[in-house]
Amino acid sequence: MQNSRRGAVDPFIVMDVMEAARAAEAAGRSVIHMEVGQPGTPAPEGARRALAKALEEDALGYTVALGLPALRARIAKLYGEWYNVDLDPARVVVTPGSSGAFLLAFTALFDAGDRVALGKPGYPSYRQILRALELEPVEIETKPENRLQPVPAELRDTAFDGLLVASPANPTGTMLNKDAMEALIGLCADKGAAFISDEIYHGVEYEAKAVTALEVSDDVVVINSFSKYFSMTGWRAGWMVVPPGMVRQIERLAQNLFICAPHASQVTALAAMDCEEELQGNLAVYAANRKLMLEGLPKAGFDRIAPPDGAFYIYADVSHLTDDSRAFAAEILDGAGVAVTPGLDFDPTRGAGTLRFSYARSTADITEGLARLQNYMATRQQKP
Repeated sequence: MQNSRRGAVDPFIVMDVMEAARAAEAAGRSVIHMEVGQPGTPAPEGARRALAKALEEDALGYTVALGLPALRARIAKLYGEWYNVDLDPARVVVTPGSSGAFLLAFTALFDAGDRVALGKPGYPSYRQILRALELEPVEIETKPENRLQPVPAELRDTAFDGLLVASPANPTGTMLNKDAMEALIGLCADKGAAFISDEIYHGVEYEAKAVTALEVSDDVVVINSFSKYFSMTGWRAGWMVVPPGMVRQIERLAQNLFICAPHASQVTALAAMDCEEELQGNLAVYAANRKLMLEGLPKAGFDRIAPPDGAFYIYADVSHLTDDSRAFAAEILDGAGVAVTPGLDFDPTRGAGTLRFSYARSTADITEGLARLQNYMATRQQKP
């Protein structure tokens, strides 16, 4: 049987790292996980209780394609609470994770052959989903002086039909302030290009609140998820906010591609949105871990770090230590018992000299992982 060209996408290297870490653990080794971009905590307790009640009382069958009306209304309310944005719930679409939202957005906005600009380094599945849909990713090599975020000067002379930005970003954790967001949205308006804002790490920020594109314009597509701040990665629940004129098109696509997001996950997500005390407790752990990482990684020799404004990642330039980040990550797993992600996932060119460290696990894990890294790197530097 012949395979399609659309399926010829690159592997997600972090998944290979996860498998190597699993195999090491199965062989009896202790591994500290700094590779996985997910919280170490479960869905909030109140959300789990709400689902248990629903399981006893409800068949949990199909929902309407756009999602439970109560959940859409609660998401709209969140934009008022977090950003002082008055959002019509009719513009909110509940999706099977943010991945489902990206599929819907790319399919609704672009035709085969269209060009979509995105910053590099960036989340690798962006470009792989685009390629699978026969769209052309136009990767913009971002600069450290711009916090590894795209800026209009890098895009003005580039032809593109859409621009995708992420703030806070994966793998860097850097954010766009309101002026930077306005400049990029204005550039897209001038070019007649679509603007897509990946906001799945909103809520996981430190010194400053993340800016939603909806504070700037209604003519944007915003994508978010319950995976990160709400600690629901495996539940596959996300959402998107679209301009009013796109709602029916997105609805038709969702009906045919997914039918609906999982009903059980929607029930859990709705309750999770009111578990603020527990969620803020999780955030306090990330903040403590971030402080430990910013202090501890330089002691291990990882001192060239992107400024982590949000999310739970440290993206480090290790080009002074290696020119093969994949081999270096394997060496660290073998020698230190710490799993980290090679930068090649996020930047196929410069990523040979970068690593991503996640600090989403417990503070005890982060403390132990840093000690292991410091000991291993000290020993490594002593070798002839």
